[in-house]
Amino acid sequence: MLNSLAVATDTPCCEADAQALASALLLPYFSLEVALKYVDEFDYLLIRGEHSLALAKTGKGAPKPVVIDFTSGAVDHRRRFGGGKRQDIAKAVGLNKQSNLSVLDATAGLGRDAFVLASLGCHVSLCERVGFVRALLEDGLRRALNHSEVSTIVARMPLLEGTIKSVTEARFDVVFLDPMYPHTDKSSAAAKKEMAFFRDLVGKDEDADLLLPKALEVANYRVVVKRPKGAPYLNNTEPTYQLEGKAGRFDVYVLKSLDDKCSNS
Repeated sequence: MLNSLAVATDTPCCEADAQALASALLLPYFSLEVALKYVDEFDYLLIRGEHSLALAKTGKGAPKPVVIDFTSGAVDHRRRFGGGKRQDIAKAVGLNKQSNLSVLDATAGLGRDAFVLASLGCHVSLCERVGFVRALLEDGLRRALNHSEVSTIVARMPLLEGTIKSVTEARFDVVFLDPMYPHTDKSSAAAKKEMAFFRDLVGKDEDADLLLPKALEVANYRVVVKRPKGAPYLNNTEPTYQLEGKAGRFDVYVLKSLDDKCSNS
């Protein structure tokens, strides 16, 4: 059984915005008047603060809320010291062959993989079908646009309306998929917390296999699927090749060579 979620705020000036968000997401609005550890009406709250939107678990002993932040912490550290185009994700999408790729991240989630690719020069269009995750992502992108060090990066990360099903033509060089799955023991504590939150509220991607055929339709050159070690192929379809990492792998489905893009550009 999935857990309950409501939109809340503990800031009077944000009450109207919080109520509007609740209405847009078809979620109940909760007036937060006590500390989170004393809330038992809902398992999770999407909290509209004065400066950011946060997803918080309620009750005693709950971990810190999740806020999407592209300007500090692990995301910023990876931008500055993550290895650039030597990273497996960069090789998987083909940045070792061609720069300035157009990518559709059809399962954007917290936007971290998209941010890595955008920081390496890609134009990354994002789709996120889960309403509260999309709201968190939209909030994180909005705040990052006002940050001088990353504003040019997130400007290359438009959040599209709808899902990959709304894409009607092959207009992306690469489509990137990362269906939800349980993280391995090598995942960071933060990643485990965030994914636990999302699994509680959303469950697993029951229709993940359906993403691959559509992705193959709308990609011009390749589809990249991020998978955990030992996980089956998406849609039981063997990739052209794989890139193995410490905690997972990238399954790469090549439609045509990116060298063709070089010769046609």
